[in-house]
Amino acid sequence: MIDSRCFILVFCTTIALVSLFPVQCQSQATDTDTGAADGKYVPPIVTGDIQAGIEKHIAEQVEKGAGFFTVPFQDGILKLKLVRVHVEYLASLAPQRHFACVDMVSSDGQFYDIDFFLEGEPGSMMVTETTVHKLNGQPFYVWKQNEEKHWVRAPVDTASNELLGILTGHDAFEFRYQATLPQITGKARCWIPVAGSDQFQKVIVKSIWVPGKQTFLTDSAHGNRILYLELGPDDSDKPIEIVYDVERLEKAAYPGDPEEAKKHLQPDRMIPDNARIRQTAEETVNGLDGDVMRARALYDHVIDEMRYMKFGEGWGRGNAVYVCDSLYGNCTDYHSYFIGLARSVGIPARFAIGASIPSERNDGGTDGYHCWAEFYADGKWWPVDISEADKFNALSMYFFGHHPANRLELSRGRDLIVDPAPASGPINFLAYPLLEINGIPQVAKTLFLFTRTGCSVKEN
Repeated sequence: MIDSRCFILVFCTTIALVSLFPVQCQSQATDTDTGAADGKYVPPIVTGDIQAGIEKHIAEQVEKGAGFFTVPFQDGILKLKLVRVHVEYLASLAPQRHFACVDMVSSDGQFYDIDFFLEGEPGSMMVTETTVHKLNGQPFYVWKQNEEKHWVRAPVDTASNELLGILTGHDAFEFRYQATLPQITGKARCWIPVAGSDQFQKVIVKSIWVPGKQTFLTDSAHGNRILYLELGPDDSDKPIEIVYDVERLEKAAYPGDPEEAKKHLQPDRMIPDNARIRQTAEETVNGLDGDVMRARALYDHVIDEMRYMKFGEGWGRGNAVYVCDSLYGNCTDYHSYFIGLARSVGIPARFAIGASIPSERNDGGTDGYHCWAEFYADGKWWPVDISEADKFNALSMYFFGHHPANRLELSRGRDLIVDPAPASGPINFLAYPLLEINGIPQVAKTLFLFTRTGCSVKEN
């Protein structure tokens, strides 16, 4: 247990993430029954009051700060703008005490994760504490539950792997995939990933609640199962929910077929055969023997050269050429760049996307989607997670050759091919719903929630 002198702030006796657990759907759907003919959908409990409170506070401070939210940090003052409120982490800690976390960006493209504590009733909440939690994904502290069940801040350099996001061995949880459709003005179509089972995860679909006309498709490029919806104006603002029971094993290097692996030397639209990427890869592995050693050099290169940052318009698409030029992005960009480098020097590599389930608590929300990669060497597929390794340098050895148990894979591969196909062509990758209205891509607000059902996190 971390020494009590390291504990900076006790902020709750038992954390209650009140926004995070919707009432169970009333329809139990199958492939041929995905609607809600016999019941009324019960929406999840929302934390609109907390969100309204923190957004009001930020807006007031921005007005005072000449267009910026200002925060003292290190030896200066940060001038920030709001990117998003982490709805999945909003929490009521007591009747008049609340927690909020937001992403903000500075004018030079640095991303900051800011934690807030608020007090008061709905409509009159006041912020009592503001602290910088992360810079470009790298935390300055982690949250830990102590013997009194209080959540406290603890230093990153003394944190256990569990507090840094890793559960080894086995994990089991209920996973809720939720989205809300926007206003629909004409003909709309939507493609949603449906998680499947393999040797590392066992998935049972407990229920599906979706509007519109539904069809299950199979991606002919990678075998992903996809739920396809045809929608109209009457489906505006309707919810989507898929509930899974998941059992997951930690993944280490595992045998793979060499002929099948060769398919993953082929380029994708966003990971092309590119001269600059190839030159970088060749220079990085020059003089090294063995594909595992060469892959490790490419892994280290990505960590050393890239910054985890969401700035501008090109990040998040997994465009390896853009990443090679900019050297920043999110998990999609890190792994697309690595895959492009690996393929350039003859190492098969492939992409997968899903969700990382928090390891330090047993229920709540996740921080959106997460993706990872695998490369093939010495007759085995080797898992890697480079963006997480970059956030936590102490875990760089672990994430070269492992994926923890607290994961759910929703789909794998790039350029997914389905019929009917989106107007934009093959699907780049699929985690959030891909929604088109009148052939134009639109956003459906998406939230991932979980409740751990086995292998509960130990409370120290």
